[in-house]
Amino acid sequence: MPRDLELGLALGYWFAGPPSGVAEQVATAEALGFDSLWTAEAYGSDCFAPLAWYGSQTTRLRLGTAVCQLSARTPTATAMTALTLDHLTEGRMMLGLGASGPQVVEGWYGQPYPRPLARTREYVEVVRRVLAREEPVDFQGEHYSLPNRGPGTTGLGKPLRPITHPRRADLPILLGAEGPKNVAMTAEIADGWLPIFLSPKMDGFYRECLAEGFARPGARRTLADFEVPNLTHVVLDDDVEKAADTVRMFLGFYIGGMGAREVNFHADVFARMGYEGEVAKIQDLFLEGHKADAIAAVPRALVEDVALVGPPDKVRGELEAWRETVMTTMLVSGPPDHLRTVAELVWG
Repeated sequence: MPRDLELGLALGYWFAGPPSGVAEQVATAEALGFDSLWTAEAYGSDCFAPLAWYGSQTTRLRLGTAVCQLSARTPTATAMTALTLDHLTEGRMMLGLGASGPQVVEGWYGQPYPRPLARTREYVEVVRRVLAREEPVDFQGEHYSLPNRGPGTTGLGKPLRPITHPRRADLPILLGAEGPKNVAMTAEIADGWLPIFLSPKMDGFYRECLAEGFARPGARRTLADFEVPNLTHVVLDDDVEKAADTVRMFLGFYIGGMGAREVNFHADVFARMGYEGEVAKIQDLFLEGHKADAIAAVPRALVEDVALVGPPDKVRGELEAWRETVMTTMLVSGPPDHLRTVAELVWG
């Protein structure tokens, strides 16, 4: 039987300035029965401040980061923020984490980008130890050392545990992951997976990746209790091409500009879907400064693989394939009237 879908409100990250109308979107989402609210960050606005601000205006919505970038904060700083928000929201906090890519990590945060999977594993382990508060945190890993007794330190650091008692040791941790090894590790160590470009045609591939992780010793979850909130663009318009153009802008930017030519995890997702030639062309155009041409080069078929575009009847019919995927929550965005229409399409 098709899996019942929850709905979540994706606020994303800010562009040139704070978006307008967000309070109305949040109020509408909560009134409609949406399950969750999500914020993000890249290299402008952060994810936690808007989550706290808008979360304070809600009473029921679960509140998540999709995603908090690892290199922006130490694991203990992230754990402190998560446990604080969990108390303030009476247990509604979800911590979505992601390694980002070398352009942002090295270019914006000034941090090296070695072995992102191993770094993520260590980061999650430290966060969990803080939230468990069973003992002072003494962790000596390849990427994180608490206490840090390395060169240049005083040697006076000692293991500590949080002064504040976390509300939940099992606060949900979800990971943003795109590559098969990262998706498998996510199934092993996390409570949920945050894909960014899920597609019904790739569902079997991702189920295999997840199954590999669930089968590992010590895995925390099974598919039955594992969350998969996925950002799904829903653009309603009788003109399918016009609707697709809205998503093309987003995809062209991520394929062409959110990563270097040598390392772009987003582009790799679409190459695995069979669009290797198209991806190379989009990247070439974008990196040569022809951004409008790069966006126009995104095929409609690619858009329709990862988004729902067109008139309501078309979207309603295509929704059935999405219900069969591993996705448990469809994350959508838009003004109140759009949210109401999406809720009607998904829930009937």
